[in-house]
Order: sequence, then C-alpha cells, then structure tokens
Amino acid sequence: MAEKRLGQTDIMLTQVGLGCMGLSEYYGPPTEESAAIKLLHEAIDLGVNHFDTAELYGVGHNESLLGKALNDRRDKVRIATKFGPVRDPETGAMLGLDGSKKNCRQAVEGSLRRLQTDHIDLYYLHRVDPNTPIEETVTEMAKLVVEGKIGAIGLSEVSGATLRRAQAIHSIAAVQSEYSIF
Repeated sequence: MAEKRLGQTDIMLTQVGLGCMGLSEYYGPPTEESAAIKLLHEAIDLGVNHFDTAELYGVGHNESLLGKALNDRRDKVRIATKFGPVRDPETGAMLGLDGSKKNCRQAVEGSLRRLQTDHIDLYYLHRVDPNTPIEETVTEMAKLVVEGKIGAIGLSEVSGATLRRAQAIHSIAAVQSEYSIF
C-alpha cells in the first residue's frame, strides 16, 4: 500500500489508515476481542500501518485492545492516539476537557501503558480545552517529542487561529477533523 510522509517528520504512514473507535463503542456494541484482533491483524497483512485510537474510546479499552493486538507487530505499525476529553472511569460519563500539562503527562503515560509500547507515533489533543491556553498544551507535548515518548503532534477539531498559535510553539504534523456520514 502506498505510503506518505507525515508532515515534516520521518514518519511514513499508509495513505489508508484504520480508525479503531468503533471496535470499543459507538456504532453499535463493542466488537468481540478475538474478532477485533483478527481484524487488526488482517489490516496489517493487507498493508495498513496507520492505526488511530484515543484514551476516550471505551474509557481506555480501545488502546488496551490495540496494545494486545499490535504488541508483537509494533515494528510494522504507526499508532496515533489522542487525549483531552476526560471520562468517569466507572460510569463513562463525560467530565469535561483537560489540556493541562499535568493531564497531558498523565494521559501519555496511561496510553503508553495500555498500548504496551515505549512511544506513540502521533499524539493528538483530541479537543481544545477552553480553560487551558493551547500554548501550554503544545509546550508540554513538545517536551514529550524531545523525550521520545511521542513522534509527532496533532490537533483534532481545531480552528485556524488556534492552529496558528500552536504552530508557533511546535510543528503540528496533523490536523484531524471529523468527516462522517453519521
């Protein structure tokens, strides 16, 4: 499958990736684990290397599922995940948005653990926190790049003005906007 360089990074992504949200929630009941793992393995076998998840999906379940499925194939895949929305771990209720440097740090450590990896190729702020300046969030994400915990920074559902402010702090490799028929 054709690959393309992610922005100005050295990360090569297949032009078609697999968004994994629906394996854990939304769009119907969660997919049975064995079927989900089989699907993920088949995607790799077909040449897909780009897998997208978030700590939000299934309150961490989706990342754990990918960690289990992709752990022994980590060298063949590029993982994108996201942080920012906070949910109650017991009820799944949405508690709000948190783009603070403290939450950024805690979230990446949780994602690394669930994904069973030492680095995340592309790390997104899932939604901009109106109570935290984007400069604070991106500064902390940039530290994660320097530390090797993430390879590149992305923003999801961001305005042009906010993107320009973020880009002034660190190169933003990807912008994700919802495109769905639902």
